[in-house]
Amino acid sequence: ELSAYASQTEGREIELCPWDYSYYANKLKNARYAYDEEALRPYFELGNVIDGVFGLATRLYGVTFRENNEIPVYHPDVRAYEVIDRDGSFLGIIYTDFFPRDSKRPGAWMTEFRSEEITPEGEHIRPHVTIVMNFTKPTATRPSLLAPYEVETFLHEFGHALHGLFAATKYASLSGTNVLRDFVELPSQFNENYLTEKEFLDGFARHYQTGEPIPAELVDRIVAVSRFGAAYACLRQLNFGLIDMAWHSITSPVDDPEAFECEAGAPVAMFAHIPGSVIGSTFSHIFAGGYAAGYYSYKWAEVLDADAFAKFKENGIFDRATAESFRTCILMRGGTEDPDELYRRFRGQDPSITALLARDGITE
Repeated sequence: ELSAYASQTEGREIELCPWDYSYYANKLKNARYAYDEEALRPYFELGNVIDGVFGLATRLYGVTFRENNEIPVYHPDVRAYEVIDRDGSFLGIIYTDFFPRDSKRPGAWMTEFRSEEITPEGEHIRPHVTIVMNFTKPTATRPSLLAPYEVETFLHEFGHALHGLFAATKYASLSGTNVLRDFVELPSQFNENYLTEKEFLDGFARHYQTGEPIPAELVDRIVAVSRFGAAYACLRQLNFGLIDMAWHSITSPVDDPEAFECEAGAPVAMFAHIPGSVIGSTFSHIFAGGYAAGYYSYKWAEVLDADAFAKFKENGIFDRATAESFRTCILMRGGTEDPDELYRRFRGQDPSITALLARDGITE
């Protein structure tokens, strides 16, 4: 389909190369959906988004967030919240650091200043976690307005934060996000599913000037665009995963890296090989980034989060009983048990790829 569009656009036969994909894919996406993320920003004012994302945890798990200006922070932009469980007990502290500054690197992440643990003296230490992003800072005339992908990032990092805050283990080394690499993204990516749920967005996504709720048509466009190119993205990730595993499964030296990688990625190849090129020489994730023999975990986490959310779709996306099961089986246990056992305890079955294929629009 993309090849046909490129040929029509250029008025001649086009054989797509890897470097052509993004250019023509973006043109086709815009032609098909007339999608402008900037036009959606007015519906995602940061204050409202904070209420919506924190409110998601309130609706699912009954926890509340109380800003405490007495807690010391490391920068004036940082805000600190006490997290209170539904029974009134103290769960921990979450710091939010939303805006860029000269001394701050780009991107988004969650980390811990202090992990949950039980000391040898029996004291239960509660966690201090932080979520860091780089949203546009408000001005004198305009508040901070987020694009949908930034709301998704917020939901993602907040999922990691809940993993840390709900921890109920003994050792800090097994607490919260200290789990196996191919399981750590489940709580974060699970949260992302709510971005395309109108029932969730209606609670906070309102035009910052008119108060108008986000129209259903715009939500449908967010869903459609999230599915655009999903099959390409899937095969691309599988290609990286296969090449990673191939490199980390060798038992003797490789004489021809180019042929070696071509063979490894052949089952999911989408383009003709470019002579003289290899991926491994710049694949920093698997040689310097901690993902050796683990790059598959990106795709595996998608399988898990889609399958987990399917249970919520079956029972209601805010169903408290399902959320309590997710909390007790997944979020509280950290790395104290085998992830397979934790997931089966929550889901009642092995994870299935069915929900991911349906969410991506690959199957009905």
